[in-house]
Amino acid sequence: MKAKSIPSSWISRDGLRLDCNPYMSGALEARIKLEELPYPKEKLASLCSNGIDGIYHAGRESRSWVEDSDLGVPFLSSSSILAADLSGLPLISKRQVRRNPRFLLRKGWTLITRSGTIGRMVYSRPDMDGLACSEHVMRVVPDEAKIPPGYLYAFLSSKFGVPLVTSGTYGSIIQSIEPEHIAGLPVPRLGIDLEEQVSRLVELASGNRSDAAKRLEQAVSSVKDILGKDEEGPAGETPCAVVRSRSLQARLDAFYYSPISHKARRSFDTATNCQHCLLSEVADVFIPGIFKRRYASDPSYGVPYITGGDVFQVSAMSDRYLMKRVAAENALQVKQGTILVQEAGQLGGLIGRSVYVGAQLDGFAVSNNMVRITSIDPKDAGYIYGLLSTPEGVTLLSREAAGSSIPHMDAGRLKAISIPWPHEDVRHKISMIVDSAIDLRDKASEAEKKARSLIERAIEEAT
Repeated sequence: MKAKSIPSSWISRDGLRLDCNPYMSGALEARIKLEELPYPKEKLASLCSNGIDGIYHAGRESRSWVEDSDLGVPFLSSSSILAADLSGLPLISKRQVRRNPRFLLRKGWTLITRSGTIGRMVYSRPDMDGLACSEHVMRVVPDEAKIPPGYLYAFLSSKFGVPLVTSGTYGSIIQSIEPEHIAGLPVPRLGIDLEEQVSRLVELASGNRSDAAKRLEQAVSSVKDILGKDEEGPAGETPCAVVRSRSLQARLDAFYYSPISHKARRSFDTATNCQHCLLSEVADVFIPGIFKRRYASDPSYGVPYITGGDVFQVSAMSDRYLMKRVAAENALQVKQGTILVQEAGQLGGLIGRSVYVGAQLDGFAVSNNMVRITSIDPKDAGYIYGLLSTPEGVTLLSREAAGSSIPHMDAGRLKAISIPWPHEDVRHKISMIVDSAIDLRDKASEAEKKARSLIERAIEEAT
């Protein structure tokens, strides 16, 4: 249990709030630090387009979902704004978006989760421009004539900005914040040179992430060109499938024999100009066992630990450190070039989806709910990732999971998956595209981290 003593003057200056959050989050310390700063401060609302109207959310209303991309707009939830991969998003009706244009996002905005887990932020990048977004996400629309957009985001997401944002939280069960709770938040003006430098770094990170997404899409598309084309009509015309009884000796669950699974298997089997091999023949497949999570209070005695959901985020970070001994005994640390696959969850969710480990995640301890796939030849890692990231690859991985409530995968069954194996020139060309994309993501994380560091150091050195 956390305990903290505070002077009564803090309670008076914070409007006689008696809930713990403003005092435990570091918000008062951050506010005092900013007050001591010998730089001018401006209220957040005064730096936004149209004042406080430039801080808003879409408003609560029921959503109309569609399946046809011609009729819908990709929709971001409060969790998916943090995702590195924005493919496969659900579609909200264009008609509903036209009725309420506040759903739409534009690049250069700061997005803040405003209910549930509050204060998680992302910078709206080019590949998010024009997408729809949940009412559980606050939009902060900067006035570019008054403040560089990247600088505003970097400050709000810094160690000084986040506590100030979350201090406005209210509610005992489902907590929330509203625009008026952060409208008066003080934003320090640290000089045009520093602000422009910080903004350029954030814009660089934003552009790199969008370029990385395009390259990964290109790699997956190149793999799909290799896979066999379906000549039996679209999968899912009927949810029913007829199979021979002798085929049921290994599995009895319906999804394994569903039309979509059959289509995916057929596309792998009929891939053009390819040999075929088992996944185990070209890669090591490993799933750690269940372990007891023992955390180190001192980071020097631990390894940063992230869960299966964290690895899919645009910039995975952790404030938890698993004891080094626990990480080593259970082989939980991952290396650059490893492919991680979500091995548990509900069908249609994250299960079967892959992440390629770059420099940013190298050395992290990752949950045992992630399959580790390590290519025997590092030059083939990108191709294997691209293959498993296709819709067909995700289906063939997830159909190997078993269990009635929360399906789990088995390493033995994954090793036995037959995959198309084209000529090495084709494989290595696709791998180079994937490697370049992951490198851009790593550079983006470093640039964003540097941007925050410049602000934090300037504030620390000036007080």
